[in-house]
Amino acid sequence: MHASLVRRQLGGIIPPKIATPSLLTSGSGSSLTPLVNFYSKLPKGTASAVAGGGIKARYFSGKNASAGPLVWTILGLFTFGYAIDYQMHLKHHKNHPH
Repeated sequence: MHASLVRRQLGGIIPPKIATPSLLTSGSGSSLTPLVNFYSKLPKGTASAVAGGGIKARYFSGKNASAGPLVWTILGLFTFGYAIDYQMHLKHHKNHPH
C-alpha cells in the first residue's frame, strides 16, 4: 500500500495536529483555543449501546429468540439434497431397470 493511501484512509481517525510542542510550552493560553474548540466538539458521556444486527441477534438473542429459522434451513437443505439424489436415481434407471 502506498503511504498516501494509508494517510488518506486514516485521516478521519487521527485528530489533526493542533497542539504542537512549541505551542504548549510557550505558556500563552490564547494559543490553545483551537485545541479547546476541537475537544469541546467531541461527544461527552458514555457511548450509547450499539444495536446488534445480523442473524444471531435477530433470531437467537432477545425476546424473539427462536430456533425456527435454523430448523427450516436444515429441512430446506435436506429437501434440496433429496430432490437432487432422487433425480440422479431416476436418470440411473432410465435405461437400466432393476
